[in-house]
Amino acid sequence: MQQETKKRIYIDTSIPSAYYTLRTDENALAKQRVTQYWWNEYANQFSLTSRTAVIAELTRGKSDATQARCALIESIELLPITDRTLQIAQVYINRLVMPQDPHGDALHIAIASFHNVDAILTWNLAHIANPNKIHLIQQVNRALGLSTPNLTTPLDYFGGTD
Repeated sequence: MQQETKKRIYIDTSIPSAYYTLRTDENALAKQRVTQYWWNEYANQFSLTSRTAVIAELTRGKSDATQARCALIESIELLPITDRTLQIAQVYINRLVMPQDPHGDALHIAIASFHNVDAILTWNLAHIANPNKIHLIQQVNRALGLSTPNLTTPLDYFGGTD
């Protein structure tokens, strides 16, 4: 009997940040509840991935939550940044699909696409899980011979029982 391979999900910085948010506004607290629920109920169904820059971003914080955020993702697979992923990120930027920072959102998508990850889990609705950008990202990836990960938030995994 062949063992089923778990789908791979790329975790961006917004997920551990939301899990351990220090903000107290209702939107942040709602994201925290949803993120914690997803992590506790769904994360073990997937093979989680990220990149070292996510850990670097998380360690820039000076709050009590910094260590907890890093601990949340310390045991997941870290995907390498390669010359090719940097080139892919630059194509997203050159085609005006992503903001100008070659080490930011464009690189999250480039790494996940290059490493054939099934989905990116994010709360970044402006640049990653944005329905207005999905077609553009798919178009670029098709031209580059890459698959496009599903661009998701934790809410996308909550389904009915029917």
